[in-house]
Amino acid sequence: MINIKVKTKGVRFSLPVPYLFLNLGIFILTSEFVQKQVNKWIKESMKENEMPFTIPQLNKKELGKIVSELKKHRGLEIVDVQAKDGTEVFIRL
Repeated sequence: MINIKVKTKGVRFSLPVPYLFLNLGIFILTSEFVQKQVNKWIKESMKENEMPFTIPQLNKKELGKIVSELKKHRGLEIVDVQAKDGTEVFIRL
């Protein structure tokens, strides 16, 4: 499970993200339909700039391997950011 903690002056919350949701997100983002739609939206928004840009196809197997490797390193702190205004963000496996 990935734990996301955000602390500000007025608000403090924690958001646990199970690996099941991470795998579901990978499944959705790597689907051919979503990839085509994203590239279509990018193409439409880049018409004004006339710059060709497409997002390459994501590989489900490789992303799945990354998630399974992350599961092996529980307790690893991925992000630890503290801003000058007192806002803190922590992401831990």
